[in-house]
Amino acid sequence: MTGGDLPGRSGTADSAVERATADADAEELAVEQALALVGGHSQPRNRADDRPGDQPRNPAGDRARDRADDQPRDRAGDRARDRADGGANGRVPDRAGHRPRNPVNGRPDDRVPRDQNPTDPLPSPDADRPSSPTLPWDRARAVAARAGRGGPPAVVRLSLDRALGHVLAEPLAALTDLPSFDTSAMDGWAVAGPDPWTYEEGTGLRAGDGPATAPLPDGTAVRIATGARTPADTTAVIRSEHAHVDEARGLLSPRRPVVTGQDIRSRGQECRAGDQLVPAGTVVTPAVLGLAAAAGYDALPAVPRPRADVLVLGDELLAAGLPHDGLIRDALGPMLAPWLRALGAEVSAPRRLGDDAEALRTALTSSDADVIITTGGTASGPVDHVHPVLAAIGAELLVDGVAVRPGHPMLLALLAPDGPYLVGLPGNPLAAVSGLLTLAEPLLAGLAGRPAQDAYRALVHADVPGHPQDTRLVPVVHRAGGAGGRDHVAPLRYNGPAMLRGIAAADGLAVVPPGGVRSGTEVEILDLPWAPATPWTEGCFT
Repeated sequence: MTGGDLPGRSGTADSAVERATADADAEELAVEQALALVGGHSQPRNRADDRPGDQPRNPAGDRARDRADDQPRDRAGDRARDRADGGANGRVPDRAGHRPRNPVNGRPDDRVPRDQNPTDPLPSPDADRPSSPTLPWDRARAVAARAGRGGPPAVVRLSLDRALGHVLAEPLAALTDLPSFDTSAMDGWAVAGPDPWTYEEGTGLRAGDGPATAPLPDGTAVRIATGARTPADTTAVIRSEHAHVDEARGLLSPRRPVVTGQDIRSRGQECRAGDQLVPAGTVVTPAVLGLAAAAGYDALPAVPRPRADVLVLGDELLAAGLPHDGLIRDALGPMLAPWLRALGAEVSAPRRLGDDAEALRTALTSSDADVIITTGGTASGPVDHVHPVLAAIGAELLVDGVAVRPGHPMLLALLAPDGPYLVGLPGNPLAAVSGLLTLAEPLLAGLAGRPAQDAYRALVHADVPGHPQDTRLVPVVHRAGGAGGRDHVAPLRYNGPAMLRGIAAADGLAVVPPGGVRSGTEVEILDLPWAPATPWTEGCFT
């Protein structure tokens, strides 16, 4: 049945509808052509090419994909140029005096700047907003890493008792020779010249003795303790158990051949003053603290830990007790703070905001953190407020959806030209873990000055199904190879978006490409901060 065959419609009415439709199409096409001229779009889309069910061309998606394929952005330089050009809230008007462009959709920016009209009403969660491109998983991680490395890190000097776990902002160079003088490596005898050697009973050298004593004459020996300064002209140190003492004659002789220089730690054996001991970007471990102290340091140049706020969204969440009457326990509040600390952040106590758009906007605009983590509210449901609030405060979406399962509604935004960043995690627990490892971990590593971790791969035992188009992150546990077999990982059963049972037992997550993998295939493994050392890795998962 055609439009003319519909009951109750005349040819005149049909003509009016067709004219109205044509006028609307022409008006929309004219707007798109104007936007193409002002915003630099290559061509307006041809409405005649649209087909029912097709997705309209998304200019913002094109630009976002182009930007993701470009060289890494100099975010600090971009912001400095924006401020120099006088753009409101970092968004710069074009030369023709038009309104600033929205970085999400390329259209004139009607968003409320973060510092203006904070009480204006918020758009509703289901208000029409432009669709944004879903980034491939690896590109989304690269965007987060570049965002974290966007500017030079701050440097603070921390005393040795406060520096543990921070990242060195500068290379650590030795302030002295190590050791700073020749010392004995063993308890025994310092000897000079050929044996036998005479000695004086009751004399000896100890660690901590004052300035160097007189040179040791040939044919003589003196008792010496480990760490004590060896006298000048000492040939060797003989361990107590390797020496024969003839008390009646007052002579010392060796029980085995003596090699010149044996058991003497020579000055500068470990390093000379000015030698680089560890590079910038090294995490300060207990061993690094010991090395720094030995090399003469009282304080270390470090990158401050990024500060993180955690905002738990959702009216359905309980803080205590058993789930009941449609309410469920909040699993993310207890999990996120310690997880973020394991990633190197200083974390405030999680705040529960429920499904309150105004409370969310107030929390975002008043935070002094470097990174804000939200849970839930990143989709397009009736109480999902994250996108509307971000638009209202003038945030720039850097990642809006990732082609990964679970966790595809995750997002990364810059709330103002100088920060903070927001990582929006999905509300399902394992999906939130996916967002942590996809966006929060590389972002925090960059902000903390940590170098990017080298990816490593391991064999997976068992076929692992994949999503047709998206990457999957699957909890796995490490298994040692038996009977000559290779070490491998085994997938865990409980890997649904709302499940934590699998990740609680896991050592890492396998990055499964679209379509899945067969048993015996090598897959990339994402570290968990607390997982133990494994045979195929150097050190532990940190």
